[in-house]
Amino acid sequence: MRLVIAAVGRSRRDATRELYEDYAGRLPWPVELKEIEERKPLPTAERIKREGERLLAALPEGATMVALDGGGRELSSTALAKTLGRWRDSGVRHIGFVIGGADGLDKALTGRADIVLSLGAMTWPHMLVRVMLAEQLYRASAILTGHPYHRE
Repeated sequence: MRLVIAAVGRSRRDATRELYEDYAGRLPWPVELKEIEERKPLPTAERIKREGERLLAALPEGATMVALDGGGRELSSTALAKTLGRWRDSGVRHIGFVIGGADGLDKALTGRADIVLSLGAMTWPHMLVRVMLAEQLYRASAILTGHPYHRE
């Protein structure tokens, strides 16, 4: 199983990038971060639509897609682990996670997602969302293997 995280914006070499790389490096699955930017000054609705198209294009064809969006479902770490384990065990080859920019994700993209996932009711900087996602993916892998990292 391979993971792709497609995210709006370019990260800098800073603490959030280091934390992301630390957790991503611990994953038992290959993970690739694909960053996209829309440089054209477009009206908000057009920019969100264009970002959605570019995020979708960044994912492997046929990938199971998880859209991170504040309006999505909240899952416990254990429920996320069970979902990933079920996909792994059923032969899913690619899972794509999409993270939008400051104005969110295009509704066409969230409508196509297999799961729309929320990291909670609070608003998070999208660079920090990458770290939180990578940590939860690592936690899910620890749950699936019985590693003591996760404690309930």
